[in-house]
Amino acid sequence: MAILDRMTDYHDLVNLSDESLNVLCQELRDTIIKVVLKNGGHLGSPLGAVELTVALLRQFDPERDKIVFDVGHQSYTYKILTGRKEEFHTLRQWEGISGFPKRSESRFDHFDVGHSSTSLSASLGFSKARDLKGTNHDVVAIIGDGSLLNGMAFEALNYVKEANTKVIFILNDNEMCISRRVGGFATHLARLSSNYTYKKIKRIVRESSSKLPKGATIEAFLEKTKNKIKGLIKPDNIFDEMGINYWGPFDGHNIKELESVFGLARKYDKPVIIHVVTKKGKGYRKAEEKPWIYHGVSPSTSPKCSFSWSQAVASTLERLADENKDIVCLTAAMKEGNKLNSFSAKFPDRFFDVGIAEEHMFTMAAGMAAGGIKPCVFIYSTFMQRAMDQLVHDIAMQNLPVVISVDRAGLIGQDGETHQGLLDVAWGRSIPNLHILSPRDLIDLELMYRYAFERQGPTMIRYPRGKICKSIHRKGPRPANTNMKSKILSSGKEWAFIGYGKTIEFLLHTRQLAMEQNLPEPSVLDLRIVKPLDYQTIDNVLKTHSLVIVAEDGYINGGIGEIIAGRTNGMSSRTTVRLFGVPDKFIPHGTTEQQWEYCGMTPEKVIEAYLGHTKAKA
Repeated sequence: MAILDRMTDYHDLVNLSDESLNVLCQELRDTIIKVVLKNGGHLGSPLGAVELTVALLRQFDPERDKIVFDVGHQSYTYKILTGRKEEFHTLRQWEGISGFPKRSESRFDHFDVGHSSTSLSASLGFSKARDLKGTNHDVVAIIGDGSLLNGMAFEALNYVKEANTKVIFILNDNEMCISRRVGGFATHLARLSSNYTYKKIKRIVRESSSKLPKGATIEAFLEKTKNKIKGLIKPDNIFDEMGINYWGPFDGHNIKELESVFGLARKYDKPVIIHVVTKKGKGYRKAEEKPWIYHGVSPSTSPKCSFSWSQAVASTLERLADENKDIVCLTAAMKEGNKLNSFSAKFPDRFFDVGIAEEHMFTMAAGMAAGGIKPCVFIYSTFMQRAMDQLVHDIAMQNLPVVISVDRAGLIGQDGETHQGLLDVAWGRSIPNLHILSPRDLIDLELMYRYAFERQGPTMIRYPRGKICKSIHRKGPRPANTNMKSKILSSGKEWAFIGYGKTIEFLLHTRQLAMEQNLPEPSVLDLRIVKPLDYQTIDNVLKTHSLVIVAEDGYINGGIGEIIAGRTNGMSSRTTVRLFGVPDKFIPHGTTEQQWEYCGMTPEKVIEAYLGHTKAKA
């Protein structure tokens, strides 16, 4: 790390020779690989963007210019070179640096991101703010080809002409989302990136700055050049048709070539999109060969889970699809994340990857359901935020039988604020016709999917990230029916626990600790169905216990605990309800254990609540 160790920040880049820049890029890759394989995080994307970032920081000054990353998982090199080299080993750790750009972390991070396709809209906002304030700086957005396929990105592209402002879009094309990109626009990009004849224009662009006639403007020169080649060697492209000058494709791993075109873009006073072609995972053979696997990796210290919730759901869907030919699965560029590889191979005509287009996916599923098919939509809880209108208007309002598999619900760990799955219950419980289920183990998971496909209305099944247990606190024969009533797992006295999904293991563990401390055995109620609530069972618990603890892996505000606490108002009992869950905060990155502790979700805190309650009664 001879060069990187000697550097303070990006200002030192300008003094490096071409040979030193190449060495530096390898040192940056080595640093990223070492830290990510240890801590976990995104790997393929930042490895592919090393030269692009170096060239960017040699031409633009992030202290003056606004550089906006899309998603932000490709920004690791940027973090290292903008003053966070010494802290990079804390990537995604509790109180360490984030895996995404974060304004509170650094003045060089101009916009918080984590979800795709926001960079173009944000950069247009920055550009108009610059124009209105009369300042003079560049605004640059770096967006991947997978993110560009999203509807929000198209909305921004459509507005560029109307905005009438200078903005620089850099299209980082590696032919990937997490999986391979899909759709007609992906084919359009592929045609542009493989147009070798048009690549001759790169030489014209590189030389144009030095050959301008005296008094001529960059705009006039480029317009003249464009008119000469248009229809001859330049392919038709959607960007030019939308009033955005398209330049490219360029080699995204050639720093000098990138610098030349970035320098020209700085002098150009109209919106431009610069198409650069990179290789995802470059410099790490495993990531180059299987970029969809090495898009993100788990920490090296994580226990090896032989069977995850995602795998369990995918396997269950395969079995049900064998039984019912009408069952289909949809995902928004998350085939690997949702573990649907086997399903897609077994049922290629019944599997649909729509790309990063959650809104489209939900309404397409609604159309399928209206057409007599039984669709199951797979989506991470955090990404469901992008399709709430479609869930309400297109699915629930028509009471269509769409099954929604909500993966990574609850606190999810090192991806932090942008990826926590904390809002699905708070939002979903207010939607008419929607049922929400949350299994505690594999047995309930299978029963709930059978129930969901039998329903003539929308059903959401939420499950956490991590390992699934086959059976939790069960006695007797395996249940054979799909009855979704709540279940008393343990009958105690004085106090009771109510939870669902992941919190059940937590509450059972707390019960065991309480009994070891010679405290009365608490009752434990697994809600199982979060909406509609089984009030008959819940009311009986409220009437027979003086203290009820409600725990949920989601926000307390808007959660189920609020409803249960409200039930006591109309009862004659003097039951006290204490709510445990996520407070009114965005929860930072770290392990899920650290996040639960940060939220006060520990057995010790629950036992403290009981001791405080008994003391107050005395």
